[in-house]
Amino acid sequence: MSRKITVIPGDGIGPDIIESATQILDKVGCDFEYEYADAGLIALEKHGELLPESTLAAIENNGITLKGPLTTPVGGGFTSINVTLRKHFGLYANLRPVNSFKGTQARYDNVDIITIRENTEGMYSGLGQTTKEDGSEAEAMSRVTRLGCERIVRYAYELARREGRKKVTAVHKANILKSTSGLFLSVAREIGKEYDDIESDEMIVDATCMKLVMDPSQFDVIVTTNLFGDIISDLCAGLVGGLGMAPGANIGEKCAIFEAVHGSAPDIAGQNLANPSSVILASIQMLEHLGMQDKAEKIRNALRDVIESGDRTTRDLGGSHGTTEFTQAILERL
Repeated sequence: MSRKITVIPGDGIGPDIIESATQILDKVGCDFEYEYADAGLIALEKHGELLPESTLAAIENNGITLKGPLTTPVGGGFTSINVTLRKHFGLYANLRPVNSFKGTQARYDNVDIITIRENTEGMYSGLGQTTKEDGSEAEAMSRVTRLGCERIVRYAYELARREGRKKVTAVHKANILKSTSGLFLSVAREIGKEYDDIESDEMIVDATCMKLVMDPSQFDVIVTTNLFGDIISDLCAGLVGGLGMAPGANIGEKCAIFEAVHGSAPDIAGQNLANPSSVILASIQMLEHLGMQDKAEKIRNALRDVIESGDRTTRDLGGSHGTTEFTQAILERL
């Protein structure tokens, strides 16, 4: 029986790159049934809201979602759709792996890092955001809980053990943010002691950024809080050629959403120019989550071969071809 998954094409280049990913999933024999749902600007135009109830229901019912980039309108009181999804479904773990692919315009060729970011607390929880009427002052509140810290740190160590990784680095700012970052660090130290088969490391966030740029090979798994994780994961993407090569997974107890982490790039939408690698890599994450490692590996090898050989690659990968030609090159290898 085929597995039903929710597919959200999204805005801008989203429909183009999502079509590429579903063609590849079909070709490798996944036998998924796709339930398409709207979110973002396209949903606002069609349904009058950014995140319709029918979309939320599809995500909940199917448990697995593949998502293209979404645009949240600037201003007008709109809340980030991605933040809303994470909070609504309790998607507490954000996994952002980066791997070097020969053939990309990257500065390094040996990067293999997973950033695991707490996804629901900290500065991004939206608590206490106020601005004085005269615009002279603004404030926001960061709140972390022991439960939230324990859950994300344990997730990082369990993933490291499962994937045969050697080291987990807890990234913090406890020297200044003694309450929130201090709680995260103390919990990370406690839990690290339970995993004597894995090396535990801790590092202040600014030093982490410097060391990542100088020598990324010293990192394996990074676990951190929401704001720091957002920044670090984008920095890591820059080490392997940019956001076009960076997927993301948002994992909760009952639902998981796999996504391209770059923006919707409306300026090139519908022009057959977009590199679909980010959402293809996200679909590989999805297959691994579903225990379909053999199919995930086939797609990864095909993608790697296309990029390394420069066969019909897109402009950001040094080629001159479009989304459909790039996708065709992968399909032929499958």
